[in-house]
Amino acid sequence: MIQGERAIFLDRDGTIAKDVPYCRRVEDFEILPAVPQGIRLLNEQGFKVVVITNQSGISRGYFTEEMLSQIHHKMKEELAKYDAWVDAIYVCPHHPEERCECRKPKPALLLQAAKELGIALQSSYMVGDDEKDIKAGRAAGCKAVLVTTGPNGNREEKGKLADYIAGDLYEAAEWIIEDMKSRQA
Repeated sequence: MIQGERAIFLDRDGTIAKDVPYCRRVEDFEILPAVPQGIRLLNEQGFKVVVITNQSGISRGYFTEEMLSQIHHKMKEELAKYDAWVDAIYVCPHHPEERCECRKPKPALLLQAAKELGIALQSSYMVGDDEKDIKAGRAAGCKAVLVTTGPNGNREEKGKLADYIAGDLYEAAEWIIEDMKSRQA
């Protein structure tokens, strides 16, 4: 028996929210359709919901950590309108050239969340719109779901690494619940 909480790790831009390059203003942050309902479904099933996001706009000087905090506050408020919530948010603020350990596709933020929140990675899932999300989930030992809501083309090629390809987060949540049931059977 695997010990620990089950979790869903979610990418932010292109998965939870419209992908606005270097989203730097609260008013530019827009949750995608069916996301609150998908997150609520996962909450109801007892999954911890954890956002894992690369935000190099901080190191590039495009926005501050305070602005990012305000954007995440708006995200939480929008989700709360649907009785949905995220349990934690982990951010990589580094520029890709810094070659840090926390930037996806490296799994460091997932591993950190697992340690801090008591998550069993083998019974958890990573959901994202990009190959780097899928690779991070795989490297951490999770199943991975690619959603097609982001701007990144060639889904078939990127989806080869994923356990499932979903049209949106709600469809991903439904598949995850069914997959978890089949794993427990």
